[in-house]
Amino acid sequence: MNHASDTTAAGNGGTFDPRQAAALLEQTTQQARRKFEPSPPWLLATRAVLVLAALGAIWLSVRGQHPYRGPTAADIPVLIGFIVVNFAATVAVRRRATAGVHGRSRFSQGEIMLLVVAFVATVIAMLGLSVAGVSFAWYPTTVLVIPGLVWAGISAARANWRELATGLAIVVIGIVGAFAGPAGSWAVAAVGLCAILLGNAAVIIWQQRRSVVRP
Repeated sequence: MNHASDTTAAGNGGTFDPRQAAALLEQTTQQARRKFEPSPPWLLATRAVLVLAALGAIWLSVRGQHPYRGPTAADIPVLIGFIVVNFAATVAVRRRATAGVHGRSRFSQGEIMLLVVAFVATVIAMLGLSVAGVSFAWYPTTVLVIPGLVWAGISAARANWRELATGLAIVVIGIVGAFAGPAGSWAVAAVGLCAILLGNAAVIIWQQRRSVVRP
């Protein structure tokens, strides 16, 4: 009986070293991770530009209001357009990336319920603050605090430190916005959310490059 060699015969009489197989597996794994990343860097960068443009446009329209009256009728289509384009792009990328793939959802049912409760609690809190006469009750940044805290908690439970940092950064934006005034809070939201999205994109790219060059 012939002894097994250290290499495996490949097509056309070639050889396939186990180290080559391991390298190929690692490369394929990294490619799959990039493909199935829920938010690809380019999509995060696109969102960053869109949120800066949409919220920045609203800030430009309200910064000269004395007294403050809020977004004008012309601002509403801008905000709705941002939401629609962002949602459509996210759904399209997600469907393409997960086509033919079955398995566990990105979020568990309990985590989804926590996020829903967070947004409901935010609306209730904003209504309560408004009744109490608190000035920042309806600032655009106020809506970020409770969901940001819940997101940070979910990420900490998952030991996902990048998302934990994102959640805490969102909370910081909400707090800073409360001191920026009704018009200034739009600028804080625009710049802050844009910076978070670009930061996440940069971190993902850095992680991908590090995994590729890692021996």
